[in-house]
Amino acid sequence: MDRDIRTVEDVLRLLDGLFTPEADRWTASGATWWDGFYADRSKEVPFFVAKPDESLVSYLDRGLITPGRALDLGCGPGRNALHLASLGFRVDAVDLSATAVDWARERAQEAGADIRFRHGDAFALGPAELGGPYDLIQDSGCFHHLPPHRRVSYLALVDRVLAPGGHLALTCFAAGEMGSELPDAAFYRPSGPAERPGLHGGLAYTPESLRRIFAGLTEIEARRMTDEPPESPRFGEPFLWTALFRRPASGGTVI
Repeated sequence: MDRDIRTVEDVLRLLDGLFTPEADRWTASGATWWDGFYADRSKEVPFFVAKPDESLVSYLDRGLITPGRALDLGCGPGRNALHLASLGFRVDAVDLSATAVDWARERAQEAGADIRFRHGDAFALGPAELGGPYDLIQDSGCFHHLPPHRRVSYLALVDRVLAPGGHLALTCFAAGEMGSELPDAAFYRPSGPAERPGLHGGLAYTPESLRRIFAGLTEIEARRMTDEPPESPRFGEPFLWTALFRRPASGGTVI
């Protein structure tokens, strides 16, 4: 008889096991899926381009965020990490996929950028790998791939590593455009005894839902991402929300 649950992390891992392997793309066991995704660099995937998010560029141009220490969470091929490093940020970049990290390292070497890359599950990495505190957490596409219960882990990570007065820059699927709009509870109620829930490619969010989730942070801006043409030096797709939040300078709790 298994009676192993003692901690919150035990409960979260139990819930992880409810989901299909295809949905488990954010943990170490999902790394194989992402390695395959990034293996063919010629695929017409919008965010394979070596361009930073237009929202990130806008925040910097308007002085909403300034150079400091940054964490690129789910860095992929490193496009945002490279932009931050070029402007004087000290950048740590992490991704589940070793293939993506190798690609990002190649880009950084070609650009002469000094970026500290880490391969692994950001929630499992210890202080030596993700010590913080960070003045900026940049997340372009990680958050919307989390099952609902793992928002607990995400908020705990932000609470641990985001400096007082620091910013979270988030890009995620917009409701009505892309991603699943099922309520959270529906993912834990499979219709048949043998059915395991999936994330349907990712979860969609509204500005209101983001405000509720990140209620411990101050909203600076939330808007639809600008649709950038192919010749633009910036990445922008209108099926995404962009949001910028700031942690209180007093260092209040995020959760």
